[in-house]
Amino acid sequence: MCGIVGIAGRNPVNQVIYDSLLLLQHRGQDAAGIATEHDLLFSMYKAHGLVRDVFRTRNMRSLVGNSGLGQVRYPTAGSSDSVDEAQPFYVNAPFGITFVHNGNLTNWRELREELFRIDRRHINTNSDSEVLLNIFAHELQQAASGVSLDENSIFQAIAAVHKRARGAYAVIAQISSFGMVAFRDPHGIRPLCLGKLDTPQGTEWMVASESVALTGCGYSFVRDIEPGEALLIDLDGNVSSRQCAQSTLFTPCVFEYVYFARPDSLMDGVSIYSARLNMGEYLANNVAKSLRLGDIDVVMPIPDSSRPSAMQLAAHLGLNYREGFIKNRYVGRTFIMPGQAVRKKSVRQKLSAIDMEFRGKNVLLVDDSIVRGTTSRQIVDMAREAGANKVYFASAAPPVRFPNVYGIDMPTQSELIATGRSTEQVAQEIGADGLVYQRLADLEQSIRDLNPAMTQFESSCFNGEYVTGDIDAAYLARLSQTRGAAATVAATNED
Repeated sequence: MCGIVGIAGRNPVNQVIYDSLLLLQHRGQDAAGIATEHDLLFSMYKAHGLVRDVFRTRNMRSLVGNSGLGQVRYPTAGSSDSVDEAQPFYVNAPFGITFVHNGNLTNWRELREELFRIDRRHINTNSDSEVLLNIFAHELQQAASGVSLDENSIFQAIAAVHKRARGAYAVIAQISSFGMVAFRDPHGIRPLCLGKLDTPQGTEWMVASESVALTGCGYSFVRDIEPGEALLIDLDGNVSSRQCAQSTLFTPCVFEYVYFARPDSLMDGVSIYSARLNMGEYLANNVAKSLRLGDIDVVMPIPDSSRPSAMQLAAHLGLNYREGFIKNRYVGRTFIMPGQAVRKKSVRQKLSAIDMEFRGKNVLLVDDSIVRGTTSRQIVDMAREAGANKVYFASAAPPVRFPNVYGIDMPTQSELIATGRSTEQVAQEIGADGLVYQRLADLEQSIRDLNPAMTQFESSCFNGEYVTGDIDAAYLARLSQTRGAAATVAATNED
């Protein structure tokens, strides 16, 4: 999962891109990068680490120009620790392009082979984003062959990308001396939205993964970019768009609403905060059917993303709500930390329990999801150590039983605690006295209640149904092998 931003401005954009990346930091903590354009030259800086640690004054001074891109990244399965895989990426042919991407191509290996054999382009990393950039560059060269680059050739190139690429991709690219383009895969799996800011020098445009990046920097939210749609902002600030996919089926990633997106974002017409309140309402109904409410003294969230669901659950059931865990905000999110050993170590650094809220009570802990179970197990232990009598657990998401292949780093079933286990067995594994999961139908309905047009979702990690139609057992086995090899390398490095 990554956060991306692009600004076509009238004033220097380096500081605004930096500020917007801070607002998207929750989407990736592995690396950050910015690329700007000025006088036909691109300036770029990227490195491992948080935004605040990557960029220094000297780096910011070198990022000159009134337009540019930025990305925060965490690596997916099979990617390396090399800074070469951090974004933005750059190619100098045919026109000079900088490029940021959020998502994951499911056919990137086949495309990389095609690029070498047919398109005569060399890929220097194992990043699917570099593959996608070169596919776009090649198709741009084909579309503009014999003519100067124009709006039609750009849209034609993006249409060709849609025909070749499969998987999830939200993209922003800067084409030297021409302008900025943004496009989204035909399923709209990963989010992308447009904002504007009127200045004395003219209108500035921003494209970003989440609306919070726009509004937090003073831009007004205009709209979401549609699945399969391409947007072009030329050097004069003129905006044009075109549907470039032959067919579309809007199936946004449901996990964005459960976990990844910030609660103050608006995504595809849905308030993330409101969606999580709805999740708590639906989960409350299942809790009432599964547990004796008289046995629950207090409801507590696992901060931060589960807080709206926990509050609504408690209110709906008439139960007391308390904050029992305090979060250390200077420790990274454990879900997106690359190594299991690091993940285990960080849980107790990240959370501390308030003993008086637990002592002698039967508590219901509410979390957004249970993925590997590592965090849940340690949190249950912390609650007991703080004096809880009984510890029940509720998940605002259904059991995660299948790998995600569209950019979320949980690629193998062996890592998922719910795979091959019943609810009772998962409860035993995490040490809880009882466990309640959200029903998938209720999760999807909690979002659909806020936007009835969202008829389908990308929910593969819950139901094993992959919307792109190209995922089979052989693909998942290859992912598992890749993940295993990466884990071995990581363990060796940790030693």
